[in-house]
Amino acid sequence: MPNQVDAFSKKYGPWSIVAGASEGIGAAFAMALAKKGLNLILLARRIDKLETLADKIRSTYPVDVILMNMDLGEPSEVDHMLENLNQEIGLLVYNAAFSPIGNFEDISEEDLSKITHVNVRTPLLMLKSVSKQMIARKKGGVILMSSLSGTQGSPKIATYAASKSFNTILAEGLWKELGSKGIDVMACCAGAVRTPGYLRSKSQKDAPGTLDPEEVADSALKALGKGPVVVPGFTNKVARFVMGRLLPRKTAISIMYKNTKDLK
Repeated sequence: MPNQVDAFSKKYGPWSIVAGASEGIGAAFAMALAKKGLNLILLARRIDKLETLADKIRSTYPVDVILMNMDLGEPSEVDHMLENLNQEIGLLVYNAAFSPIGNFEDISEEDLSKITHVNVRTPLLMLKSVSKQMIARKKGGVILMSSLSGTQGSPKIATYAASKSFNTILAEGLWKELGSKGIDVMACCAGAVRTPGYLRSKSQKDAPGTLDPEEVADSALKALGKGPVVVPGFTNKVARFVMGRLLPRKTAISIMYKNTKDLK
């Protein structure tokens, strides 16, 4: 009988893409997938951080690692990458996100456009591209990183939250549609995570339910193939149920505002 690592590699290998892999959750996914025996294509803007991560992976696990220094908010770069992608992709993890903080009136049109490119257009087109070969192989997987902020309107990160809601709904629909073709699609709706970006923006005290990146990646990979959405952490599961199912929308939005109004 094959062990769990071999079974995972057989279904979701030989290559995986991790978009937004330079640090935090993306880096945690990269390390976890390398441990499971998958070769990696790591995408991010900061090549220095990618190289550091790649060195760590190569010195620890016997896998191949390809680095692509690119801006996922630039359509021309994304289109060029997809046109020239020759590897057999069995798993896509889309972790990249652009999340400017501020009142809507103060967010520039340029940043609004970048939110739609990084958070919506690029994962949509990447999923479309890699799913073609997955359908032909009758196996594969996709993890779209979403957020609890997309459960309801979230003031000061309104457009980011809306983009994360898009990814959750997309994953839910494709979970059923592509599931019949052997492809597991899932949204991972994370709460607060101790990423470098979170640590720079938070107060001294962690938000309730805050997790480490490794916990999020581990939870997502364990849940892949079991349902359309995973919410890492018990506290976050309860919060999503209460905010999304029990409370009136006005109340849920007001509670979210209390948590986001002081973000900088």
